[in-house]
Amino acid sequence: MRDVQNETDHRHIEIDMVGVKNLKYPIVLKDKAIDKQHTIATINMFVNLPHHFRGTHMSRFIEILNKYRREIDIHSMGNIMKEMKERLNAESAHLELEFPYFIEKQAPISKAKSLMEYQCRFIGVLNDRMKILLGVSVPILTVCPCSKEISRHGAHNQRGEVRLLLKFKGFLWIEDVIEMVEQCASGSIYSLLKREDEKFITESSYENPTFVEDVVRNVATKLNQIENILWYQVEAESYESIHHHDAYACVSKKD
Repeated sequence: MRDVQNETDHRHIEIDMVGVKNLKYPIVLKDKAIDKQHTIATINMFVNLPHHFRGTHMSRFIEILNKYRREIDIHSMGNIMKEMKERLNAESAHLELEFPYFIEKQAPISKAKSLMEYQCRFIGVLNDRMKILLGVSVPILTVCPCSKEISRHGAHNQRGEVRLLLKFKGFLWIEDVIEMVEQCASGSIYSLLKREDEKFITESSYENPTFVEDVVRNVATKLNQIENILWYQVEAESYESIHHHDAYACVSKKD
């Protein structure tokens, strides 16, 4: 049969990334509490395409992924990207795994336990060297310092989110990263709270008001103290309760 994908393309334009997106696949992660956690990842797989090829072989991405279906985790990402480069005659490979990660969290006063979901991702890039990044999104609570200062009663508060992207050496527990971030806001978010917990969180967050600028600086300060963090980007977004806009801040470490 005619192999259209391997035909020569005469436009002389190299494609940076081509491949498959939004594949759902089971993966296995190390869990600090129960050893292993099984979850479902949304997977993107890309390679570069030299200018003289008309197309890539999409089915080969699926074949490679299927080969590793019982052992897809951060440790196998390097082997998957190497095989992507080899089988698709590429100079670079890009692999993304985005997944929900669940942690059992205890309410501060009642000690009621429930599962909290956190959206996480691994981003791998392989060209002349390999780079793997960890991304974590952490819901937070912020109380506005200005509102507290100018108001006789109360202060506006709202949910927000911190999004981290980390380059690191060695190993990082996702649980430790999340706990560290939650300590940098006015308060943290829970799945299950009793009245005594709500009272505690309302009062303690009121005593710890934070701008989004405070949050990213607090997180950056803690990350600067962790030796195996080589680079980071920290974003904080506050979903404002009395404004028709959201507040946003971002800080990153020079690579």
